[in-house]
Amino acid sequence: MLDHEAVVTLALQAGEAILEVYNSPSAIQVTTKDDDSPLTEADIAAHEVIMNGLSRIDPGTPIVSEEGRLGDPTISETCWLVDPLDGTKEFVKRNGMFTVNIAMMTHREGRWEPIFGVVHAPATKTTWLGGIGVPAERRAPSGSGLMLVRPSSLPAPVRLVASGSHRGEKDESFAASLGKYDLVRMGSSLKACVVAEGSADLYPRFGPTSCWDIAAAHAVVIAAGGLVLDPKGKTLDYDVVDDVLNPYFLVVADNRWNELWVSSQD
Repeated sequence: MLDHEAVVTLALQAGEAILEVYNSPSAIQVTTKDDDSPLTEADIAAHEVIMNGLSRIDPGTPIVSEEGRLGDPTISETCWLVDPLDGTKEFVKRNGMFTVNIAMMTHREGRWEPIFGVVHAPATKTTWLGGIGVPAERRAPSGSGLMLVRPSSLPAPVRLVASGSHRGEKDESFAASLGKYDLVRMGSSLKACVVAEGSADLYPRFGPTSCWDIAAAHAVVIAAGGLVLDPKGKTLDYDVVDDVLNPYFLVVADNRWNELWVSSQD
């Protein structure tokens, strides 16, 4: 049986490796990968911590990380899906809005879905976790406990969370269709986590993302009673091998906006 707490500890250890770079007085050195995304020594340090740790915790299970992979997920019913440092641009800006994402995935009918996830925010020492058989939980210095998405019975306005750096025409038109709303801006998978903890109602994503950006938070959101939907209003699933890019998706507390979401794809 998987030791979920060992995975949480591993995420915290990766966070410590990231903070060593983040808190250094030196300028953060950034290189550019083939897909034009930024890479820092913190990405690599966290990647190595997680790869070594998962190999010890769950030997033999393939690991797919943004920074490399170990094993072959095409011949396995499960794999780990990892973003060692989600929000590298936010990390470079030193605004604290970055996370460590670790998800356990299962293979069903040619696609993958998350069954357990840990999202850790090193700068605030806050961790979100949950999955199938694992209650959604938020752990933070300010207080810890089980969490649920925001109830639909709460009065307006709607609380919409959006990227601090990616916001386009579709984002604006969808937001306008909600009526009165409060906007919360933040980076990385934190946006999905605030839906899971009940601090926001929905997070629409009309920009490019990869499977490792959202899978861990997806598991947490589902455990908290929420939904993660694809453009057709179905549960988002993933390709961790060939096409790692996600379609647009909606992280949401309940199904109130499903029809509006689907119609916004036109």
